[in-house]
Formats: sequence, structure tokens, C-alpha cells
Amino acid sequence: MATTNLNISVIDKRMLRQSEAAIYTGLPVKHFKATCPVRPVELKQGTFLYDRRDIDQWIDQVKSGTEADAREKILERL
Repeated sequence: MATTNLNISVIDKRMLRQSEAAIYTGLPVKHFKATCPVRPVELKQGTFLYDRRDIDQWIDQVKSGTEADAREKILERL
């Protein structure tokens, strides 16, 4: 009997488009745009992407109740 080996490599993207960022957070795009304080980064002219680490930080801050502090820290980094 023949056997087959698959070598699959999956690389998680760090930078996400707005629709991907919304899916990542579990929010519809409409709600993501209205509630997420994370600013997208323009890596290429006209291409705005959200840093997954900033989104994670925002979610962690929301969970701990310090969302206002998180917004200021994110803005300082930009």
C-alpha cells in the first residue's frame, strides 16, 4: 500500500486587513469599525493593515477593565 507524506507549513499573519481583523475579534466589520481603537498601519501606500498584537493588547485591556489606558498606550506607539 502506498503512503503519502504532506509537508504543510502554516504561517499566521501578523498584519490583518479590516475584514480579517473583525473576524479575528469575532465582531462584524460594522461593530469592529465602531468600537476598535486600534489604528491601522499604512505599510504600503493606500494599504492599511491592523497589527494583531495591538488588537490582542486592546482585547486584554478590555478584559481587565483598563481600556482607556490601552488607547493612550497604542496612540503613543504611533
